[in-house]
Amino acid sequence: MRRWSRWLLVAVLLLAPLPVSLGVHGTAGSHWSQARRDSSGLAPNPASEPGPVVQVYSGRAWGWRRAFGVHTWIAAKPRNGDHYTRYEVLGWRARYGGDAVRVSTGTPDGYWYGARPTLLADIRGSRAERIIGQLGPAVAAYPARSHYRIWPGPNSNSFTAWLARTIDGLGVDLPPTAVGKDYLVGGGAMAPSPSGTGWQVSLGGLAGVLVGLDEGLEVSLLGLTWGIDFDPPALKLPGLGRLGMASIAP
Repeated sequence: MRRWSRWLLVAVLLLAPLPVSLGVHGTAGSHWSQARRDSSGLAPNPASEPGPVVQVYSGRAWGWRRAFGVHTWIAAKPRNGDHYTRYEVLGWRARYGGDAVRVSTGTPDGYWYGARPTLLADIRGSRAERIIGQLGPAVAAYPARSHYRIWPGPNSNSFTAWLARTIDGLGVDLPPTAVGKDYLVGGGAMAPSPSGTGWQVSLGGLAGVLVGLDEGLEVSLLGLTWGIDFDPPALKLPGLGRLGMASIAP
């Protein structure tokens, strides 16, 4: 077999999950303004949960992008608080010369333009309290507030990953579909993994390797991630995400 044929075969095998993902997730129908944004019921009601809560969510992106990846955000409620604060990055804000970071009292667990969110982390008690004390200053210090790129970053997932690396105790295993999580905001080629249980090397979000107790082994190329998780066992594939036993970070 000729060398170019071998490389073509490798490329087809590596990218095969993407058309499957397109078939599974499709592209969002109707207009974005008509898409569902109400609560999914995943966040505890402040009236019945007086303790501090920190939750990390992901939701499939809007339109054609949902075949490739997700949008992530963080929601937090202090002890005896009567509402949640939601932290995320929105690209359209930066495109019009504004601040890409949005801090709001919006629905913490809302559908993301029709996509039901996935709860990636649910943190309570003293750990949540420590995180909440660091959230405000960390968000204010985010270095890419006026800069946004869908690919390879910095984007909404780069923001969540940056906070996970910056805030003591927040570490979260972001899904392989969080395109942009491997873009190291602030520069550099090496950093702790977002879970805080390993390390990663990344060349501008275009290529890299991550090894961590929570993430397992991940290889990224052009923003797409392939990998193996060991606890619990699973494959990580572009577009499709994690294929194996579901898990929620403690």
